[in-house]
Amino acid sequence: MPGAVGGTFEVVPMHLVLSDASVLPISAELSFDPSDPYTVRIAFSGAHSTSTWLIGRELIAHGVLADSNAPAGTGDVRIWRDEDPTYLLVALSGVEGEALLAGPAEPFVHFLSETVELVPFGAESPRMEDEISRLIVTLLDA
Repeated sequence: MPGAVGGTFEVVPMHLVLSDASVLPISAELSFDPSDPYTVRIAFSGAHSTSTWLIGRELIAHGVLADSNAPAGTGDVRIWRDEDPTYLLVALSGVEGEALLAGPAEPFVHFLSETVELVPFGAESPRMEDEISRLIVTLLDA
């Protein structure tokens, strides 16, 4: 979120690719909070609505290296490089339907590198210990 203490934020211009291959402009607001180091929050905003998704940081990292033959992700979120590798594709499936989003790959790569400076891959678990301890205390006091 903008102004989140110690986090990082990036806005990426993207397109929603419709079934007839026409496109609608949207923006993807990526935010990372080191207190939740496994997750990236992405708010996809169009002219009339916003949809926020929590996506695994590792899934995004795998996605920027993947291609259409083997996209990263097997569930509600799949990510891969387009035939033109300067573009990243994000396929989302939810209760309201499916969406294919396309945007420049470089801002995602830049964003990931900033998250790694804050919390390197493999160093997430120790950051979660305090949060898990607080959750346990809350549950025991309930």
